[in-house]
Amino acid sequence: MSLRPRAVVVHRTSEFDEVLARHGTAQQAEFFLRRRGRSIDELVDRSRALRRALAVVRSTVPIDWRRAEVERTDLARFVFGPEDVIVVVGQDGLVANAAKYLDGQPVIGVDPEPGRNAGVLVTHRPDDVGPLLGAVMSERVTVSDRTLVEAVTDDGQRIRALNEVFVGHATHQSARYRIDVPGGRGERQSSSGLLAGTGTGSTGWLRSAWLERRSDLALPDPCDPELAWFVREAWPSPVTGVALTEGTLTDGERLRIVAEGDLVCFGDGIESDRITLSWGQGLDISRAGTTMRLVAGS
Repeated sequence: MSLRPRAVVVHRTSEFDEVLARHGTAQQAEFFLRRRGRSIDELVDRSRALRRALAVVRSTVPIDWRRAEVERTDLARFVFGPEDVIVVVGQDGLVANAAKYLDGQPVIGVDPEPGRNAGVLVTHRPDDVGPLLGAVMSERVTVSDRTLVEAVTDDGQRIRALNEVFVGHATHQSARYRIDVPGGRGERQSSSGLLAGTGTGSTGWLRSAWLERRSDLALPDPCDPELAWFVREAWPSPVTGVALTEGTLTDGERLRIVAEGDLVCFGDGIESDRITLSWGQGLDISRAGTTMRLVAGS
């Protein structure tokens, strides 16, 4: 017998709750901020907006559906099922945080603060969720299949990301490695690290690197299978080069990194969930074999 569908609501702790946990009481937090010319009112208002949005989303889940909730810090421990529909309530970055743990489940992005968030991935209002859940089950929705990037070590460790993966030193030291690109070219490099990302990531960190170097590279669109990659601040020396610092990867192509020192690899800015590479260990970066199915509308 097939399982009833389950709505999984993903959210994160509000900034007000984080400040409250740090200072103990709202009064102490307010005193701390006021001494620095800041007001706690904005954090209170944003926390209330998130709570209202979550309350509306919970109320719109059909009564015959199963339901679950998961906070951002618990995503790595949560077991998603194939029958799940994921409802992410928060900023665009929270959608990216959830995407790496999914395997084709539809995702509904909900913006609790319209006008404050960029709203690229969280495009829906809280009261849209009920109709969208019904539309998902009847397949009457438009779904955007967003490309994911994947990094895999030669011993099978794996990181997936919706925006980009970063490979570099864990601190601000130079990262040393050998890079091999499609076409048979390669060189040893010393740099501030490497970014490889998707069309979704082309609106964030990847785009920042692209703008900073005034690159002529054509960045991919969110659903394109291509990836773009940039080496940050490559340093020329007698043993390291700067010839291979940007490019694209078409479907099936891989970027090969071989560590010549201790390196880390993480996705979408989540440094706590990372792969550690030691000298001589290899890492292949390519398009992931799955996509994130973002619900665009009904």
